[in-house]
This record gives sequence, structure tokens and C-alpha cells, in this order.
Amino acid sequence: MAESDRKPASSTGGTPKRLSPAELMRSARDQFEEFTGRSVESVSSFGRAGDGWQVKVEVVELERIPDTTSVLATYRIQLGPDGEIAGYERVARYARGRLDA
Repeated sequence: MAESDRKPASSTGGTPKRLSPAELMRSARDQFEEFTGRSVESVSSFGRAGDGWQVKVEVVELERIPDTTSVLATYRIQLGPDGEIAGYERVARYARGRLDA
């Protein structure tokens, strides 16, 4: 993430500005893409996890033709309270055309 994309200090003190949920999701997506080199298709969940945040993203791991047979994966990303990635792990793999059981 570029230095200019980081949280600016608030005008009332110098403490970092609190990121909105949308900013946290964008930050998680951008950092994950930078770390892994994989593009995030969508964010499938977002919520608090302890003093930080947890985001789940859907990623194409293997593109196939037809597209409905491509292999996707769900990754769980843990963010610290500052919005920086603390860790991530793949939690599922599935074919794009497959419905949840």
C-alpha cells in the first residue's frame, strides 16, 4: 500500500483517523492482492474479530473454460485494529458453478 493511502492523522490530535468498514474492506482486498498476486472477485463477509477485523474474500485460483468450471477459493483475512493484515488462510476451494450444500 502506498504511503499516501495510509490513514491520515486527524485534525484534532495526531491520532490516526478511524477507518470506515468500506475502507477496511478495500484495504484488506488491496493488501491481499499485493501479498498473493491474486485478484479478489468479491468480499463475502466482514466483521469484528477481537480487537481487529475479519474479512472473507473469494479468489479465482484456476481459470477454466467454461468459466463455470473455474476453481475458486475463500480466504479468511485477519486485520489488526489499524487495518493492516495480521494473517490470512485459505478456508475452502470449490468450482464456480457449484452451489452450497
